[in-house]
Amino acid sequence: MGSSPSVESKMSEAHEQVHLSRLEVCGMMREELLSEQEFHQSETHIFIVVGASGDLAKKKIYPTLWWLYNDGLLPEDTYIVGFARSKLTVQDIKKQSEPYFKVSAEDALKLDTFFKRNSYISGQYSDAASFQNLNQHLNSLPNGAKANRLFYLALPPSVYHDVTRNIKETCMSSVGWNRVIVEKPFGKDLESSNRLSEQISSLYKENQIYRIDHYLGKEMVQNLMILRFGNRIFSPLWSRDHISAVVLTFKEPFGTQGRGGYFDEFGIIRDVMQNHLLQMMCLMAMEKPVSTNSDDVRDEKVKVLKSVAPLNLDNLVIGQYIGNPDGQGEAQEGYLDDRTVPKGSLTPTFATAVLYVQNERWDGVPFIMRCGKALNERKAEARLQFRDVPGDIFQGQCKRNELVIRVQPNEAVYTKMMTKKPGMFFNPEESELDLTYGSRYKDVKLPDAYERLILDVFCGNQMHFVRSDELREAWRIFTPVLHQLEREKIKPHPYKYGSRGPAESDELMQKVGFHYAGTYKWVNPNKL
Repeated sequence: MGSSPSVESKMSEAHEQVHLSRLEVCGMMREELLSEQEFHQSETHIFIVVGASGDLAKKKIYPTLWWLYNDGLLPEDTYIVGFARSKLTVQDIKKQSEPYFKVSAEDALKLDTFFKRNSYISGQYSDAASFQNLNQHLNSLPNGAKANRLFYLALPPSVYHDVTRNIKETCMSSVGWNRVIVEKPFGKDLESSNRLSEQISSLYKENQIYRIDHYLGKEMVQNLMILRFGNRIFSPLWSRDHISAVVLTFKEPFGTQGRGGYFDEFGIIRDVMQNHLLQMMCLMAMEKPVSTNSDDVRDEKVKVLKSVAPLNLDNLVIGQYIGNPDGQGEAQEGYLDDRTVPKGSLTPTFATAVLYVQNERWDGVPFIMRCGKALNERKAEARLQFRDVPGDIFQGQCKRNELVIRVQPNEAVYTKMMTKKPGMFFNPEESELDLTYGSRYKDVKLPDAYERLILDVFCGNQMHFVRSDELREAWRIFTPVLHQLEREKIKPHPYKYGSRGPAESDELMQKVGFHYAGTYKWVNPNKL
């Protein structure tokens, strides 16, 4: 990794080497973070992957570190240390993670150099001696005793207690800074989340804790703040006076596929709605922060959550997918056909919930969150539906305007609007003003969400991480209804694999004021 040039020269060289790469989007977007004070190139950094033998490490963490290294975005002196119970070597780590690296032929030698900066230590998570051994290894690395240390807990929450305690007591840098990245799920309800937060907070300061929700690293989720607060045209429209409903959607076209045992422990509300969709809702609903400082942004998100009453059954529809006899192959089997799912499970694989932000801007506007597995398409988006045009002179031919921020796939921002149908007739027609990233930014590769977030941890930027009070308020909203579903053993509505979900979901959305005409479908311009 060589000597230690300035940040500016390092960025310039990387930019020349990686034309139209992730660096253009990820690096340039963060130039204000890459200051000599926050991200000094002469400092040594050690990134410790705790749980290095697991799926998350091989599919996300190691590939992300490689991409950052390949684009010149890691500090010059960075070492990566894997720690897990399995008896592995660095070559084992390389072999299991390399299929996810997307390595070109010309980068093969650079990949070898990357792995020369890697090492691996085996040990038990509850054993203090194992962490003492890990610390000895960290100290043995060049400048290791003084290095900044980042600990990524790619682990189930059941072992957090032992791991966080052992790290604190044994492995902290006495000179450099220490940061701990915690993966979701952050508990199963308010009580378990509070226990987890209290335990971690008793060991580390809040500015050392990075609770990662990868959705906050996605391009279009991060774009929400700029769309809202960087465009004058939206400001006067972004309120109850003009908006009829806000819909936040997360759809997957596949089921649990033999991995239902893990999913069944949590269900779709805990897995997607309480975190990903609620975070998107906060960004849609919050007031303009006084700055882009991490705490200023998160203060506004917490204010939104504090304005939301706990969810109740009247505003919730749950579903569970069943087999589709018209489908083909095992992929069309029902949730209960998955052998890893407990017999007779009532765990929802689909949910639609309606929340209300009880403040001056949003009073009465439904925030509709819907998410599910085994649906008719893959899609994640935020959709604002505006109120009807008053004084309609077109005899009901005009549909409601919508602003849609498509998070995945095919990232886009488009406004659904009415225009005159081309030709001799004077008839309105639904069309769109469309910013599709694949068309506007043809040669730009958008960085992976984990790339942005891990780079943020190096930089010390917590804007896109979940603060403890945020987490507490989120669980306050959902815990009562989750307990009621389990206590009363409420049965989910069945829906066919590959469908839109249960009909009751559409009925709830219509009841609270969302109008679905079904006459318009966005067409990806890249496929025209």
